[in-house]
Amino acid sequence: MIGRHRAALFATSTMTGFGIASWITRTPAVRDELGASIEAMGFVLLGLSIGSMIGILGAGALVRRLGTRPLIVLGGALPVTGMLLVALLTPAQSPVGVWAGLFLIGFGSGVAEIGLNVEAAAVERQLSRPVVPMLHACFSLGTVIGGVVGIALTAVRTPVLVHLLIATVVMAGLATFAATNLRPLPRTTPAEPSDVAAATPRLRAVITVQVLLIAVITLAMAFAEGAASDWLPLLMTTDHDAPEVTGSLVFTGFALAMFVGRSAGSPLVARFGRAPVIRVCAIVGVVGVLLVVVSPSPWLTAASAGVWGLGIALGFPLAISAAGDHPTDGDRRVSVVATAGYIAFLAGPPALGFLGEHLGLQTAMLVPAALLVVALLAAPATRGRAHTETARTTVGT
Repeated sequence: MIGRHRAALFATSTMTGFGIASWITRTPAVRDELGASIEAMGFVLLGLSIGSMIGILGAGALVRRLGTRPLIVLGGALPVTGMLLVALLTPAQSPVGVWAGLFLIGFGSGVAEIGLNVEAAAVERQLSRPVVPMLHACFSLGTVIGGVVGIALTAVRTPVLVHLLIATVVMAGLATFAATNLRPLPRTTPAEPSDVAAATPRLRAVITVQVLLIAVITLAMAFAEGAASDWLPLLMTTDHDAPEVTGSLVFTGFALAMFVGRSAGSPLVARFGRAPVIRVCAIVGVVGVLLVVVSPSPWLTAASAGVWGLGIALGFPLAISAAGDHPTDGDRRVSVVATAGYIAFLAGPPALGFLGEHLGLQTAMLVPAALLVVALLAAPATRGRAHTETARTTVGT
């Protein structure tokens, strides 16, 4: 039962990554079909950000009220509906319709991300081995597949309508698989009647110094991931005069490095524990970012982007795992920490855009490098309970 449930979580995460990458690769074509100015396209893109922000900020309360399963199902259905709207309304030259479709994609993805992380942390506690890193590896896998398919279909001049309808069908298949395989998990600590009355005080109680430090790690790692995803392609075309396809390939290479790091990371976590792995991740990430900052050539920048992605791959999922490592308040802790991370993921890139406008994109990338140093210092907060770490070490041997 738990294996099918875990597969459902992985399918939803893969679907989210695939959908977002499908949209990203066709953004220029959508702009051209809409005949939108830069200002108008900014309005259209705002739909995804607003939807994501509302979904993320509201997901914590929805998890406590409804549980995680309805949120995951909703997070599968809404992005499929949103992608269908974008596919159909782009040729109709309806910026408002595309905005609405992106809003549904963002809202559904935001709600699902919190639900998925809470549920994956619960599965991890049941199995006593890392699960959250593979959940995020599935998102990266979906991003890589969506990016490669998008680049290929763009290269052969496939119409946006056809491409995004194909993406809708793929996403619908993954969402249906997930919805039919989600299963209720046995809880190790059943809720007492007094827990309901004490919900609000307990929510405040979970925001401890440790949780705040873990939230800082998620914020730093998410900021670094968002900075790379949104600005690496543009950095290649503006600072290195590379063609647009090169920028897309660098983004896909970054996502592939993230996937490799997350897929290969679970044995390392089981062997060494979360805190040492996060330290190494932060150091490698800083090296990758700094190489991007000082790089004089597009080839070195492309290689450095891979180091950047490999370095930060495990930081966010391991912080989520650490937040969930609690006998009674794991779901609330995960909700708080994940929300901090996703807010940074959404708010960070616009802030870097402002700095990049005045200082240059390469110089602006010093901000994620500095935040990764902070994550390195905060890494001890992710140490788990003694019996959990021992169990994970036993699994890895």
